[in-house]
Amino acid sequence: MIAIPAGLVTLSDRRTRCTWSVELTPYRLGAFPITQAQYAQVVGHRPSAVDGDLLPVEGVSWWDAVRFCNALSQGEGLAPAYNIRAEGEHVEWDITAAGYRLPTEAEWEHACRAGTTGPRYGSLDDIAWYRQNSHGRVHEVGAKLPNPWGLHDMLGNVWDWCWDVYDAEVYGPYRVLRGGGWADEHWSCRASVRRRGHPNFRVDDVGFRVARSGPV
Repeated sequence: MIAIPAGLVTLSDRRTRCTWSVELTPYRLGAFPITQAQYAQVVGHRPSAVDGDLLPVEGVSWWDAVRFCNALSQGEGLAPAYNIRAEGEHVEWDITAAGYRLPTEAEWEHACRAGTTGPRYGSLDDIAWYRQNSHGRVHEVGAKLPNPWGLHDMLGNVWDWCWDVYDAEVYGPYRVLRGGGWADEHWSCRASVRRRGHPNFRVDDVGFRVARSGPV
């Protein structure tokens, strides 16, 4: 886990042409997406299309990611961040809990930018697996250069699930995805790009990384 400093991040949405700012307190974020080995150790199975311990887990829904966070927290003796109710159809986030959770999209973008101001924190070929260099497949985590704060694969390889609802009035329960994946063109692999997915949606270029509240 990487300690992420407090900061102010301005988010934007191309569809609505809206911008909004979010002030963040310190938190921690996984240096890599959750790998298949980590997921299997906690959950007991591998949902991914291609097998490999160091490959990022993919083929996981938002609900899968939420349940993984709680299971990981319980395994380490931490208070779970999520209270799942109504037979898995409703979840509440206990912001006081010390356990693992998904990052908010503001936390994700703040961490991705790592103090940089451009669309990316480096040359895309150096930092990301995307359509033009991935050879049509997912790659092991950490093979590309990290951002200035030590976070790998923030862009490309697999999209990251975030906690936030994308736009409840238009898309209902759809959740935010960030970062771009191995099958995407270069324009999807930018710090500001937002994508949406149904919380039960599973596909082979979507994974997640975990966060924890508070400083180290």
